Amino acid sequence: MSRAGLAKLLRANAHHGAIPKFKRNLLLREFVPSEGCSAQTMAKASLDYMVFGEAYFYRVPNSFGQILELEHLMAINMRKKVDGGFRMLLPDNEFEDFEEHEIEHVMDYDVEQNIYGIPDYLGGLQALLLNEAATLFRRRYYSNGAHAGYIFYTNDPDMTEEDENELRTQISASKGVGNFRSMFVNIPGGAENAIKIIPIGDFQAKDELEKVKNITRNDVIAAWRMNPALAGIIPENTGGFGDIEKIDRVYTSNEILPICQLFSQANGCLREDRRFNWKEPKETGTTTE
Repeated sequence: MSRAGLAKLLRANAHHGAIPKFKRNLLLREFVPSEGCSAQTMAKASLDYMVFGEAYFYRVPNSFGQILELEHLMAINMRKKVDGGFRMLLPDNEFEDFEEHEIEHVMDYDVEQNIYGIPDYLGGLQALLLNEAATLFRRRYYSNGAHAGYIFYTNDPDMTEEDENELRTQISASKGVGNFRSMFVNIPGGAENAIKIIPIGDFQAKDELEKVKNITRNDVIAAWRMNPALAGIIPENTGGFGDIEKIDRVYTSNEILPICQLFSQANGCLREDRRFNWKEPKETGTTTE
C-alpha cells in the first residue's frame, strides 16, 4: 500500500480528510505533555497513526544513554530494513539509517504481517473513490455544458430557413460557461404547440448523485468507526442523534483511549521524570432520583 497514495487520498473527500484530524484532536484532549514528549510531537505522531496505522519516534539519548526526549519521525518516509533497524527516506535519493534501539515504533497490529502498521479504513477506499468520482463527474457536467439537455422540436410551416439558422445559433451559444440560459422565440401566426421542448438530460429527475454521495459517505465514516454525530453529518430526522456529550464520552472511551494505551508504550523508554501521561477518565456512571 503506497503511503504517498494514502496521504493524497486525504484530499479526495471532505469527511475522509477531516476525521483523522478530529480523532487526533480527541487524543490530544486526553494527553498530558511532559519534557520528554511535547503536545506538538504527540500531535504529529498521532495523526500519522490515524492515517498510516503507525507512528515513529526517535529516542533522543543523553551522554549516559538515558532517553530524555521523543522526536517525531514522519511515518510516510520510514521503512523497516531487512537486516534489522530502520531507514528514513530523504530527498534526492538520500536516506538515513537507524538502529533498532534508536526508534520507538507504535503500530496497529495487522493479522497478515507484523512489520508495518495498517489503518482500519482501507475497506472503505472504494466508497471513498466513488464519492470523489461522483463529485468530479458533476463538476465536469456543469463546466463543459456539452451534455444533451433537450430536443428543440418545431413543426411550424411558417418558420423560414433564416429563422431555423438563427435558432441553431442561439442554441449552440447556450453551451459552455454560462449555460442554462433562457430563450425567447416569437413565430407570428404560428400554430399551437408549434414548438416543443423535450428534455432528455434532466439531471433533476434522474440524477443519482445524492444517493451515491450519501451511501459512500456512510461507508467512509463507518470505515473510520466514526459516530455520525461527531462527523459533522446533518441528521435526517427531527430527533437528531441524541445527547452529543454522552456520544462523545462513549466514543472517547471505546475508540480514543485504547489508542492512548498503545502510545503509552513509548513511556517505557523515557527516563521516569520525562514521561508523559493521560488525563483521568471521567466518571460515566448513572444516577438515580
